Amino acid sequence: MAVVVRTPRPVAPAKARPGTARPGRRRFGGLLMAAPALLLFGLFGLVPLVGVLALSLARWDGLGSLGWAGFVNWAGVLSDGATWQALWLTLKVMLVSWLLQTPLALALGVFQAPRGRLRAFFAVLWFLPLLLSAVAIGLTWQALLDPSFGIGATPGLHWLARPLLGSPDLALYTVIFVIAWQFVPFHALLYQAGLRQIPVSLYEAAAIDGAGPVTRFLRITLPQLKYTFVTSSTLMLVGSLTYFDLIFGTGPVTSG
Repeated sequence: MAVVVRTPRPVAPAKARPGTARPGRRRFGGLLMAAPALLLFGLFGLVPLVGVLALSLARWDGLGSLGWAGFVNWAGVLSDGATWQALWLTLKVMLVSWLLQTPLALALGVFQAPRGRLRAFFAVLWFLPLLLSAVAIGLTWQALLDPSFGIGATPGLHWLARPLLGSPDLALYTVIFVIAWQFVPFHALLYQAGLRQIPVSLYEAAAIDGAGPVTRFLRITLPQLKYTFVTSSTLMLVGSLTYFDLIFGTGPVTSG
């Protein structure tokens, strides 16, 4: 009886589907799409930064010719006590602003998360300060906190008739309050959006298991908002470096 041995046919390589692309081609496509943003960032971000760094190593009055100064400018700035005082005040504004704005924004976000006409009205009302310019807000609060004719002249509010913006002990915290007044609504909007993304089934299951409001907030709400918390905190800390216009707009207010 003869035995027939069949050789397997060669398998043709699988063809890629029409909708798929190779990893290298996908990576090139992603870089191509990001090229305009990278170009703008390099043109308006990196190039000025390199230019400022180069000027810091030069001796130039803005009109004449450039001269090499080395690290003399840096040594002068770092040896000046005003530089370290400014850095300390900047760090203080960052930390105190974060400690003040975070709980307030979270509380407002929790209040605004449930849908309703009244909550929507308050959400729009609280968002209005963010639409105003920083200089306008600074000048407005400068007038409101003036010890002569500001809100301190109102009956019952005489305890505010003091130079809040002119006192070395109170000026910094008064400016931080004005900053929080303007930017807390924005971060509350972030927390509101994050809360509305949490599945309702998590709260329903926790309620069936007997978890109270506090337990649901600590075990469900806060863990689900961790990425929103990181985003909000990053914007707060980075934004604390850009409050020059608001602080300059408030200006010192002294009595008399």
